[in-house]
Parts: sequence; C-alpha cells; structure tokens
Amino acid sequence: MGFNIEQKFVVAVASSALFQLEESDAVFQRLGEEEYRKYQREHEHEVLPPGVAFPLIKRLLRMNGGDSDEKIVEVVLLSKNDPDTGLRVFKSIQHYGLPISRAVFTAGRNPYLYMDSFGATLFLSGNRGDVKDAMERGFPAGCVYPTEYVDDDEDDELRIAFDFDGIIADDSAEKVYQQGKLDSFIEHEVMKKQEPLPPGPLLKFLRGISKLQAVAQARIRVAICTARSAPAHERVVATLRNLNIRIDEAFFLGGIEKGRVLKIFRPHIFFDDQVGHIEGVANFAPSVHVPFGITNQK
Repeated sequence: MGFNIEQKFVVAVASSALFQLEESDAVFQRLGEEEYRKYQREHEHEVLPPGVAFPLIKRLLRMNGGDSDEKIVEVVLLSKNDPDTGLRVFKSIQHYGLPISRAVFTAGRNPYLYMDSFGATLFLSGNRGDVKDAMERGFPAGCVYPTEYVDDDEDDELRIAFDFDGIIADDSAEKVYQQGKLDSFIEHEVMKKQEPLPPGPLLKFLRGISKLQAVAQARIRVAICTARSAPAHERVVATLRNLNIRIDEAFFLGGIEKGRVLKIFRPHIFFDDQVGHIEGVANFAPSVHVPFGITNQK
C-alpha cells in the first residue's frame, strides 16, 4: 500500500529557502554550470547554514510523533538542482536531523509544478522569479526575504504572523482602497462588514496550521497583523468566523509600522504581500513576500 500523503499537512520548500546558498549561487552565476557542479562536489561535506525558512520547517517537523502513523506534517524538497548537485543539500538536511525524505530535482526546470502531486499548501523559495511564476499559475508561494535573524533553539513554540488582505483573504478590499480614499474604503468595509471576503493565496496553508493547532495545543500561536483599523476590522472577524479559524493575536494597526508589534510577538515567519511592510520586519524576523494582487502589479 502506498504512502497516503493526502492525510498530511504538506509544505514544499526550495533549498534556497531552507539554507543559505549565496556562495554556491555566486559560483553558478559567475562561472557557469560545470564549475558549479565541481564546486558542489568539492564542498559536499560542508554543512550549509540555516536559511530563512529553517526555523519554520524545523518547528513544523517537531509536531510529528515518533511513530510513522503519528506523523501529521510532511516537508518536501523541491529543487532546481539535479540529484548530483543537490546531494549537498540532503547531507545538510541529515546533519540537522530534519526528517525530510521526499524530494523533486528538476535540473533547471520549475519544481513548483509538482506541488499538486504532493498536496503542498505552500512553496517557499529564495528565487523571486520562480515564486512570481508559481503565483501567476495559481500555486501558493512566497519568496523569503534576507534577514539577520538568529534562531533560539530552546524556543519550542511556533509563532506565525500573517497580513490579512492579499494573504488570507483576496485583494478585493485592497482594490477599493487603491482606487479611492481611506474614507471610501472604510465606508465600503462597514457596509460589507458581515460579508466574508473571498479566499487569498495562503488560506489553505492557514487552514492546515489551524488544524495543527488543535493537535499541538499551545505549541503554535497565530497572529493577524494588518493595516486595517476599526471599524474596518469587523470584516476580518466575519471572514475568520465563516472559515471557523481561531486566531490567537490580532493587530489592527491603522498605518502604524508592523514591526513595532511584531518585535514583541517574535514570529518565526511573517507573510505579507507588500515589500514595504516586510522591510521593517525582516531584520529581526524571518519574512516572506507573497507577490499577489493589485499591489504587486506594478
């Protein structure tokens, strides 16, 4: 009987999100494929430093029990390397004790095309072009943002922060804001305060996290961090109620910098559709840009 991955919560991650690959990528860009292949073989036993998505992936995998039947989280490596050049990544995975056993190597082609094969709820990569292409094809994806964050290995809790519009919900309300004035946006949202917003690109991922919370209890905390303020906040609550998703903390900031509250929440990953919001957070927290909606069409 085959492995029933449909019953798992699956996240797909590129090696560029899981590890720091700037040095080897520079070899590829400067010297080409053959020298890159040689470099990877020569450095095969050198462990790669953790990347932006590492704290998230590490904590997600900790949700699994010791018995294979108890494993509820599956992480799949999707790589543009071939198996030869990708061997260094798997050796680093083994070094850190990450229980990742499934992978796709595509030798330069787009690996996210295999997301549906594994039922993945999210694809994380350090390649902006791949993430943009994935989103345009309807795959939920995010590009990790450079950070100087240092993880605390003794912190077992997993904290995730999401922007709301363009991330959990679609950008239909954001379009109203972009087309008019703040007063018009507030009037629109108050009028529709009981009408749930359509789903955004990372709703499936949040649903999976919400189910994990029920199993992991206090080990996961989820926050919504949005530029909305009262009274436009009611539509956020109505949408979450309709989805039957419970949020631990919510920040309705009304234009205040998100970093001011996220420094206290200390997320292990923060998702936002606007680079301007991420830039104020990425220096102290792992952050992901999700290129979705009207704010990313320029």
